[in-house]
Amino acid sequence: MDDLSRYYALLKDPARRKIVEILGTQEKIGFKELKETLGLGTGTVYYHLDMLSEFLTQDKQRKYRLNERGKMLYRVLKEGDIPPALGLEKTFSHRAGKWIFLSPLFAKTVKTSWMLPFALGIFVFGAVGTAYARLDPALFFYLRFSTYSYSTIVLLYFLNWIGLFLLSEFLAFVLYRRVGNDLQTLTCISIAAFPLALFPYIFIALPIAFPSMSLSDLNVAGQYIMVILQIWSLILFSSALCFGKGLRLDKSIVISLTVIYANIAILFLLGKFV
Repeated sequence: MDDLSRYYALLKDPARRKIVEILGTQEKIGFKELKETLGLGTGTVYYHLDMLSEFLTQDKQRKYRLNERGKMLYRVLKEGDIPPALGLEKTFSHRAGKWIFLSPLFAKTVKTSWMLPFALGIFVFGAVGTAYARLDPALFFYLRFSTYSYSTIVLLYFLNWIGLFLLSEFLAFVLYRRVGNDLQTLTCISIAAFPLALFPYIFIALPIAFPSMSLSDLNVAGQYIMVILQIWSLILFSSALCFGKGLRLDKSIVISLTVIYANIAILFLLGKFV
């Protein structure tokens, strides 16, 4: 017997409820028509379809249908027998989680015409701070005491994050055969860079704010802050892939962990970790 709580959790989201309703009444629908009906971005639609993958099937024309489990899900939706504990109201923890993942911002990236400049502004903010703090950017890490010029550090900062975008595109295709929606993905990854873009300014501000702290204590404080911001950036990077590539969170986390392990391995091979 299927766990009904799994059904209720899926039906909490209005877009997924709409997809189930459409397929329950219309029987089958193509991706393009479904996207137009929902009025959502490509990555977002892929994400919801991925979340419902256990309940869907596709025919030879690649049109989506409900399978037997999906028809049960549709019946649960039509009966409307959802317990209060799993109802459609937004709890505090749910709202807090949305802002940890910056879901409201990522959701707006469907309109790339005005979200892309905002995202690029985060890049510029991070690049300028990194150059001023004399740090070498290395994807999710910073190396201190850079010998490069300001302009070179800025260029390296941009190349790092463009490299991250290209690597995520490659991994999304190799692991999950997910392609397209590149501009929204780039916008989302730019937003995910915000916590790490903030670090150089904190690095500069720490000795000013705490002049009595020893150099070793400042280094320890900086390392703790760096770890917190790295974790937040990894969370946002996973969220970015959910919205940009339409991947479920468990799949996007696989890409995030692959990237961070590759990042650490490369720095270790270069002798940056001692």
